[in-house]
Amino acid sequence: MTTTATPATAAADPPAPPEDPLATRRVAPRRRYGRWLVTAIVLALTVEAVRALAANPAYQWDRISYYFTLDVVLDALLVTLEVTAVSAVVGFVGGVVLALGRMSGNPLVNALSWFYIWFFRSLPLVVLLIIIFNASLFFPQIGINVPFGPSLVSYDVEGLLVPFVAAVVGLSLNEAAFAAEIIRGGLLSVDHGQIEAANALGLSPWRRLRQVVLPQALRSIVPGYVNQLIGLVKASSLVYYVSLVDLFGIVYQLESTHVSDKVAVLLVGTAWYLLIAALLSVLQHYVERHYSRGWEVRS
Repeated sequence: MTTTATPATAAADPPAPPEDPLATRRVAPRRRYGRWLVTAIVLALTVEAVRALAANPAYQWDRISYYFTLDVVLDALLVTLEVTAVSAVVGFVGGVVLALGRMSGNPLVNALSWFYIWFFRSLPLVVLLIIIFNASLFFPQIGINVPFGPSLVSYDVEGLLVPFVAAVVGLSLNEAAFAAEIIRGGLLSVDHGQIEAANALGLSPWRRLRQVVLPQALRSIVPGYVNQLIGLVKASSLVYYVSLVDLFGIVYQLESTHVSDKVAVLLVGTAWYLLIAALLSVLQHYVERHYSRGWEVRS
């Protein structure tokens, strides 16, 4: 019978290295004295600006509250919103058609779309509005004619182009030219591999556009187009040149007739335009967030 000898004791563990004293010290945040100084200066200037605005009697704050909700001002504001909304819709539809025309393989359609965009982007908006408002001088009547034959239907242009219609037509023609390039840029930003994959799946052109191209293109189109809408709101002030009294028009009339309240009236007009732009910016934020789902960079 044999027996196996066991080791008497295991080897002792090596002693732990001495603790680094730097590892036990509390990590203190870096002191950014320059940032604190800049923040203090900006804060002081902001407080001083607010105090100057609030304490300066020239701003006539009591009169601002009166003019801000005056009936004629609200009516003019409604005209501005209506002209802007209708022009935005018509301009967007026209922009889609022009963008597709610019991307068309048909050389004639492509050339005509390019010419439209070039012409209306080059023409100053105020000149365009005045030309349309006086279109009856160029074309007293419009209608549908049989080629080289009699006229089927004709209308008096002067009766059709009332100020509201002339304003919408002018803004829409101009808006479509700028919207077309924004939409075309968004469509071109879609990776061509996505389109090839949709073709490989056998999707029809409409389904490919609706389910593959547009959801990706809108992420690029929305920021630029909302920016264009804000520009359209400001450009709508030019409709006063076609005898349409919008927000700018009523402000111009009020500050001319109420000279003592000129500052208050101008500030009311400024406040309403700023408020509209702020609402559009909020809308842009939520629309962008909707179309960027699944594309955020996750940490």
